[in-house]
Amino acid sequence: HILKTIILGQMLSLFICGTAVTSQYLAEQYQVNTPMFQSFINYSLLLLVYTTMLAFRTGIDSLWQILKQRWWKYIFLGLADVEANYMIVKAYQYTTLTSVQLLDCFGIPVLMALSWFILRARYRLIHFLAVAICLLGVGTMVGADILAGRQDSEGSDVVIGDVLVLLGASLYAISNVSEEYIVKNLSRVEFLGMVGLFGTIISGLQLAIVEHREIMRIQWNWKIALLFTVFALCMFALYSFMPVVIKVTSATSVNLGILTADLYSLFFGLFLFFYKFSGLYILSFVIIMVGFILYCSTPTRTAEPTALPQPRSTGLDNAALKLEENDSETPAITVQFTK
Repeated sequence: HILKTIILGQMLSLFICGTAVTSQYLAEQYQVNTPMFQSFINYSLLLLVYTTMLAFRTGIDSLWQILKQRWWKYIFLGLADVEANYMIVKAYQYTTLTSVQLLDCFGIPVLMALSWFILRARYRLIHFLAVAICLLGVGTMVGADILAGRQDSEGSDVVIGDVLVLLGASLYAISNVSEEYIVKNLSRVEFLGMVGLFGTIISGLQLAIVEHREIMRIQWNWKIALLFTVFALCMFALYSFMPVVIKVTSATSVNLGILTADLYSLFFGLFLFFYKFSGLYILSFVIIMVGFILYCSTPTRTAEPTALPQPRSTGLDNAALKLEENDSETPAITVQFTK
């Protein structure tokens, strides 16, 4: 089970790595910064595939019944997911890569807290120790970035960038907890179909407001089109595959597993962007994997709902009712007296 969890988590990391590398290549080689447009393509693919599947369903699982019962909940979920993606990418314009990598981990304790209260997950001491080890691995990776000179410039306004990362990480946590609840209690297709529907609407409106000028400036050629296509396919695979992994494990476990995505992006960057290599990157990868395996070695438990206490005294009405029940249950006995 642990081996299966590790493999599934690293597959998600590779999908995230694909989105990061294509986005960075678009930004550095072609000066294309369109995070909302890229998200809009992904949500449109989800709409085309999974919302269409819901549209052909009948009964209580049909698209109309889902919208009729839970439409307002999915609006909030779509909004949280869209804005989480946008805020994290936007933060790179204001703060450093190092700050984003460190502060993005804020989503893990938020996710554990939400799982505790909403999903009634109960953690053991080993789980908190495993999370601390994973965060130590992230700190090692950031230290390697600083030594290798990858911390980038300070940005135009570091405080704004850091706040955007914290907000984005919190929204990701809300989205992931909602995803775990829906996948384990309803269905994977319902989650993806509703996120695709409302994500397309929300990202389309935001795209028309904030990014229409950037799209007009793109000098289209086959290389740019190919990069957009690879990004969209990686993002679509990530969204399609993550509910499967969450159903097998949990949202917290998945988020710990994908901490290695930055390291995979670095390994690609060694060849594409000529990053400097440091042995600390390998060390950080090992530390994160040790923490991840430690977390998966002991399953979390789910708290049982507390039962309502039974009244000690039945009260006069209940006592009278009980006597009547006893009278009705007592068999009739006929006694005859003879001289």
